[in-house]
Amino acid sequence: MCTDQMSTRTSTSRRIFIEQASALAAAPMLASLGMTETLAQSAQDYKALVCIFMFGGNDGNNLLIPRDPSDWNQYAGPRGRLAIPRDQTLSIKPSNVQGREFGLHPAMTGIQTLFTSGKAALVANLGTLAAPLTKAQYQNNQAQKPSNLFSHSDQQFLWNTGIADNSLRSGWGGRLGDRVAAMNQSGSLATCLSVGGNSTFLNGDTIRPFPVSPSGQFGLDFLDSSTSGNGETAALSQGMTQMLAQPQANVMDGVWLEILGGSIVNQRQFSSALNGAPLFQTAFPDTGLASALKMVARLISVRSTFGAKRQVFFAGIGGFDTHGEDQPQRQQELLGEVSNAMTAFYNATVELGVGSNVTAFTASDFGRNFPTNGRGSDHGWGSHHLVVGGGVKGNALYGTFPTLVVDGPDDAGEGRWIPTTSVDQYAATMASWFGVNSGDVNLVFPNLKRFASANLGFMF
Repeated sequence: MCTDQMSTRTSTSRRIFIEQASALAAAPMLASLGMTETLAQSAQDYKALVCIFMFGGNDGNNLLIPRDPSDWNQYAGPRGRLAIPRDQTLSIKPSNVQGREFGLHPAMTGIQTLFTSGKAALVANLGTLAAPLTKAQYQNNQAQKPSNLFSHSDQQFLWNTGIADNSLRSGWGGRLGDRVAAMNQSGSLATCLSVGGNSTFLNGDTIRPFPVSPSGQFGLDFLDSSTSGNGETAALSQGMTQMLAQPQANVMDGVWLEILGGSIVNQRQFSSALNGAPLFQTAFPDTGLASALKMVARLISVRSTFGAKRQVFFAGIGGFDTHGEDQPQRQQELLGEVSNAMTAFYNATVELGVGSNVTAFTASDFGRNFPTNGRGSDHGWGSHHLVVGGGVKGNALYGTFPTLVVDGPDDAGEGRWIPTTSVDQYAATMASWFGVNSGDVNLVFPNLKRFASANLGFMF
């Protein structure tokens, strides 16, 4: 059965519990919350990357639409019932595309405003690639293709690892975290933070992500419940407290309890910091993604508590596997949620004084095929993505927009666009802005040298 594979489900298994406890305790214990004023003023050297993963494979053909009449007609024919009327698209005129006009999906009014004000950019026909690939090479098997194309789980994995021809288990966000953790006073603890559940993206070679729910829960919060009250939670808290205090004859049991105890200390440090976080004047919508990004903004607001100068975040939104007749309505809802949440998040970073220090960007399993299947659209490959922030060279379209012709020069078959820009290039451009030197960028993305450009130029 086809599924979004969104990895935000709660697990009660002992294995997951141990993994989460280990992640919470993986870094050295935090220093006192009373940081110096000098540390609090270090925001000018602060940078953060925020990955927003659209689980299920977003149909980018309806995110970015050609608006010139002849181009729109070429778009509308194969799209059939999925085609968005030209006059309903939100007009944008990228400054670097010689006057060509495009339209955004009508639900993305916030992104339209950010784009025209120079705070958002689009990257066209982006996807997983092991190396540059032409249609002839693809058809004749003359070059390596990403493994298991068009599979949700495999393509999510390759997007998150940033290496399309390797089974490396670390993610490119985590590998960036490995290289910047030393800049943070708290080491790895506050470097990689997930508000989207377990994610390969934030797993480094040495670093592990710190999980936080959008509501601010850390998984062990019941331990702060009153042990003198009645109820299951109080009893569990009391029992856990007693267990932690007991000496253990078994070495492994002792190690496990030490990890658990450390995770509790770290959790309480984060909880204490978030309790003192400022309230936002920015209004966030009441949606799942907006709640996650609001938590990211709150975590950014307390960065000086942890001496964090570099941070990588992960958030997710599911529902993009739109094969059926409900695709137009689903995309209206989902892309509206993405646009509104990313807009509120950008406004919150401006309110915090770090609008130019934080970059949010989208990722997804893959695009979807161009012609309708009669109802919705099926699994594709290349797609279009958003980059938002004050550090973005906005009001511009990067990469190469595909030729919207079934069996045309960009079609791998059935209207699945062969990417002309790789995940490696997209990610490496942001890594350079993040402050990772060129030598380390090439270590994080070992296939980058296969591509003509290591920097797409969309960041200042």
